Amino acid sequence: MPAYVIGQLDIHDPDAYQAYLNGFMPSFQRHGGELLATSRAETQILEGSWAMPRTVIMRFPSLENARAWHDDPDYVELAKIRHQTASTNLVVIDGIA
Repeated sequence: MPAYVIGQLDIHDPDAYQAYLNGFMPSFQRHGGELLATSRAETQILEGSWAMPRTVIMRFPSLENARAWHDDPDYVELAKIRHQTASTNLVVIDGIA
C-alpha cells in the first residue's frame, strides 16, 4: 500500500537551501519516492490555518520505503542542510489502496 509524505516548509535561506535541493533526488528516488505536488509560491489555504507557506506531497511504494528514505544515512546528512536553512514539518500517512 502506498504511503504519502506531506511536508510544510518555510525557507529562511533560499541560496543555502539550494544545496539541499541539489542532493535530494538520488536518495529520494533510491527508495521509490515520487514527487506529486509542490507549491512554488505560497500555499493557497481554502479553510482553517496552515503552519507554513510551502507544501510538498511525496508518494512512496510503502510506509517502509518512506521510513527507509527518511532514515537513510545519506538523507540524514543532507537533511542537516534543510534544518539549518528552513523550518519544516513532515508527516507520513497511509494511502488508500
